[in-house]
Amino acid sequence: MCGITGYIGENKTTDILIDGLKRLEYRGYDSCGIAAVDAKGSLYLRRVSGRVDALDKLVAEDPAKGARAGVGHTRWATHGAPSEDNAHPHTDCTGKLVVVHNGIIENYLDLKEKLLAAGHKFKSETDTEVIAHVIEEKLKALNVQAAAVRSEMTEPVFFEAFRRAVNDLKGSFALSAVWAPCPGMVLTARMHSPLVIGLGKGENFIASDVSAFLKHTKRVVFLNDGEMAAVRKDGVDYYDFKGKKTAKDSVTIQWDSTMAEKGGYKHFMLKEIHEQAEAVENTLRGRLLPLGGDVLKAEMGLTSDDIKGFASVQFIACGTAHHAGLVGRALFENFGIPSYADVASEFTDRAKLMRKGTLVAAISQSGETADTLFAVREAKAAGAKVIAITNTVGSTLTREADYVLYTHCGPEIGVASTKAFLGQLAAIYLLAGHFAAARGILKASDARRYAEDLLKIPRLIEETLAQEKDIAKVAQHFASSEHFLFISRHVNYPIALEGALKIKEISYVHAEGYAAGEMKHGPIAIIYKGMPLLAVAPSGRTLELMAGNVEEAKARGADVVAIVDEDSRKRVKAGRYITLPKTDELFTPMLSVIPLQIFAYYVALAKKCDIDKPRNLAKSVTVR
Repeated sequence: MCGITGYIGENKTTDILIDGLKRLEYRGYDSCGIAAVDAKGSLYLRRVSGRVDALDKLVAEDPAKGARAGVGHTRWATHGAPSEDNAHPHTDCTGKLVVVHNGIIENYLDLKEKLLAAGHKFKSETDTEVIAHVIEEKLKALNVQAAAVRSEMTEPVFFEAFRRAVNDLKGSFALSAVWAPCPGMVLTARMHSPLVIGLGKGENFIASDVSAFLKHTKRVVFLNDGEMAAVRKDGVDYYDFKGKKTAKDSVTIQWDSTMAEKGGYKHFMLKEIHEQAEAVENTLRGRLLPLGGDVLKAEMGLTSDDIKGFASVQFIACGTAHHAGLVGRALFENFGIPSYADVASEFTDRAKLMRKGTLVAAISQSGETADTLFAVREAKAAGAKVIAITNTVGSTLTREADYVLYTHCGPEIGVASTKAFLGQLAAIYLLAGHFAAARGILKASDARRYAEDLLKIPRLIEETLAQEKDIAKVAQHFASSEHFLFISRHVNYPIALEGALKIKEISYVHAEGYAAGEMKHGPIAIIYKGMPLLAVAPSGRTLELMAGNVEEAKARGADVVAIVDEDSRKRVKAGRYITLPKTDELFTPMLSVIPLQIFAYYVALAKKCDIDKPRNLAKSVTVR
């Protein structure tokens, strides 16, 4: 995954491009670059191996003069190692055409062989560079050498060459191109990768994500697959890949650009951990009562009759979102509704078993996760209905799903997901309540109590967050450990998995999450004296079993941290405790995950890891 920016207007192009890249650096940060053209057709190109700050410094030392259009890119490598040569933007043989690209060109080897045979010289190992050379070939086919094109013909010639080139590409791409002889237009196209246009006054923007230009404009247009745009300073024209002009509606983004700032916290991750009560509240607001009625009908078109018609629910997701799906499975099964949860990348065979009576719940913070999108398409092809649970308005998942349930969490910048996870859980609990009530599983009084308990969760999250300093002390005690074990049961088993994932993501240490009942079937063998074991053990039907598992681990030398409530603390014998506010067992995952997030954060902080941008990871994975 990578981030792209584009700009055309009268303001300082390079500053706008670099600022946009800084806001997109969560999408990739192993190399970056910008290219800009001035009214005379001069091309300015700067690239670095490393982060955007290094690019900013390089540009400041030798700034562009008079540039009024350009593109930028921050890279997470998919083809070719991180290096300046492999950094975008990439040029053609003439050095006058530049391209930036997010995605993977699946047929790039075939294209490259043909281009090499035609005499093209390549300077990188990337798949993206072939795009620039393909466009160059299309320009040649139109009998227009860059130096000979009449000025009035540059735009239609550039547009047609770009359009023809896009039709030669197979795979996923969001790409933008600038041609020096045509400084008044930036071209862009999308297929299976996110791309959005920002509409300003006398200026327009292109980006992978609205956060890149939100400080300049909140009026945006989302491109769909198979669409392209000709972006000029005074307007934008939209086309399909056949060149037919299309009409697009703009939407206004409600996010404030200050939401993407750290707000005084040391890291975005910590800030976002503290935003979780608000994220849950925003997701639940106005959507709960009356449960089982048609509260969600106006928003997503899902009626109580629709709910009654589904025979089963199938969750599909990746990473942290998959753990939310596992909680969802336990929750729906608690209400007697057959439910399943699968990793999206392993869903192919199960997709063939989907039927019209199945509701597939696809969970993705970005709405652009490639494996999840692919799984959704397989499920729909088999006849299933799909509900998207996502944080991103206008994303591909929202356009392909039959129903959409937004989480309303605002932008999440930290790569390791925290508030997006709580938002996903809130949406799942919301959905489960409506399902149970609509199907008569929850009677009126029980449905009311369920809703009231769920509405208390934001306050209980705040109470849990108030223990941050105590949790930090526990984390600092174990910061030198290289192995961690997380265990739980029933609805909190996925939280053990999530706790292990968080510490792996940002601390780079070995961690395992297990269903506590599986300890005797192998994992207990890895316990050694002093090994940190975090046991999620709130009150509930599995408490006695969890207490026994903790005793077994302690007997083999584990140093146990128990996540408990006041009642379960009396039963679980551990070396250290983190005490949660009391709630019904069913809702405990929304609280028990928070100490594990904070624990992972402070372990990573003690290890001096790059918490917001963990190595080898990117925020959303838009390639398979």
